[in-house]
Amino acid sequence: MQYWLMKTDPDTFAWADLKKAPGRTTSWEGVRNYQARNYMRDMRCGDLVLFYHSAVQPQLIPGIAEIVREAYPDSCQFDPGSPYHDPRSPAKKPRWDMVDIRWVRDYEPPITREELKGVPEMQGMVLFQPGSRLSVMPVTAAEWLRIQALRSA
Repeated sequence: MQYWLMKTDPDTFAWADLKKAPGRTTSWEGVRNYQARNYMRDMRCGDLVLFYHSAVQPQLIPGIAEIVREAYPDSCQFDPGSPYHDPRSPAKKPRWDMVDIRWVRDYEPPITREELKGVPEMQGMVLFQPGSRLSVMPVTAAEWLRIQALRSA
């Protein structure tokens, strides 16, 4: 089992959108960073995801999702009408992938970035590293367990 954090701007796709999606499942498309894409290629069905709302105040984690379909070609790269279109991506060897995620549970209340920053064990988390702007990043097992402990009481 691996653990991940996936960032989204809630104006683009929010936690509520995932919960309203058929089967509470959606594809995670539009990733256009090679390192984030490579992390998605490492994801396996059953891996768990911290769903992170960026570009809002406060930034927060409203809940957990799981990977339900492993990396496959992102169809948006071939759609000229999509903001994620990549005309240089070859059809025979697509450059960009996506995964499917499904809602697992809500955090009540959501976990804020500031709350996480206040936990000493989280200081090494990729999310808090200077210059870390990836939309998909790994979370260690120790970090995952500590985050779960914040809402298990």
